[in-house]
Amino acid sequence: MPNASSWSASSPLLLLWEDSSGTRIFLSLLYAVLAISGTLSNVMVIYLVFSFKKLQTTSNAFIVNGCAADLSVCALWMPQEAVLGLLPPNSSSLRSAEYRLLRGGLLGLGLTVSLASHLLVAFNRYVLITKLPSVYQALYQRRHTGCMIGLSWALALLPVPLLPGLWTLGSAQSDGSSRYTALLLALAVLAQTALLLHCYLGIVRRVRGSAKRVSVLNFHLLHQLPFPAAPPPPRRAQRRLSSVSVLLLCCVFLLGTQPLVWVSLLGFFLRPAPPALQAASWLLLCSLSALNPLLYTWRSEEFRRAARSVLPRGEGPAAA
Repeated sequence: MPNASSWSASSPLLLLWEDSSGTRIFLSLLYAVLAISGTLSNVMVIYLVFSFKKLQTTSNAFIVNGCAADLSVCALWMPQEAVLGLLPPNSSSLRSAEYRLLRGGLLGLGLTVSLASHLLVAFNRYVLITKLPSVYQALYQRRHTGCMIGLSWALALLPVPLLPGLWTLGSAQSDGSSRYTALLLALAVLAQTALLLHCYLGIVRRVRGSAKRVSVLNFHLLHQLPFPAAPPPPRRAQRRLSSVSVLLLCCVFLLGTQPLVWVSLLGFFLRPAPPALQAASWLLLCSLSALNPLLYTWRSEEFRRAARSVLPRGEGPAAA
């Protein structure tokens, strides 16, 4: 019978050979739920942005780019993991190198573009809030925006061949190349996180100092209706609520990305983490693909009005 390390190296769920079928079924169901919810939410955001002119902004273009990348994870990769988790451990599908390469490529492409889109959205809002309007208009012309989106996909295609090696992070048979691939992944995510936090914390400082430009945030808690639906809250409350929204987004992002970073660093410098911890860190990172559409749209009045107009018992197209 193969040992635990060989099963860890070949399993898409990073399970041990002796893990119970109940554990594999539970993870398969979890992947299925994330796949369905993530696919629906990403498709909904893309549809709304393309259908409503008010939502066709530069920031939303980067959000749509992230949703398209998240679809490769939620609609293409997660369903395969849900099915493979139900197969017997000695299934040939689990041990096919070509199939593992395909799954690793889908996962790597989707997560890389998704993380790049997070950074593009954060930088876009940082420039919009903290810089002069002329600087923003010069930087975010239609041609420049298209180049940024295209560059995110071009850069994501470069490390795709390295991603299958990450499946062997916890294996005793993993070679040095997979360890260095894990280190490269951890450092890239750390750098991206540092830049993202710099942008959002800069926004928080500006918002706390002045409430004049808070309304440009797509995820704020202020009312943006074209008519006075309710008396506006005090300025101090506006600043506090907008800052909480930004910090909440940062906390969710950190919760999804940092466990994998530190598990990878632990495996490179000290000793490999337990396979269950590796699986949990990967699952948290992949779950961001299902949560990203909600992170950027759940407090946007424009998105909510657009969604109500297309969902059953909505306000009708005229309301949008």
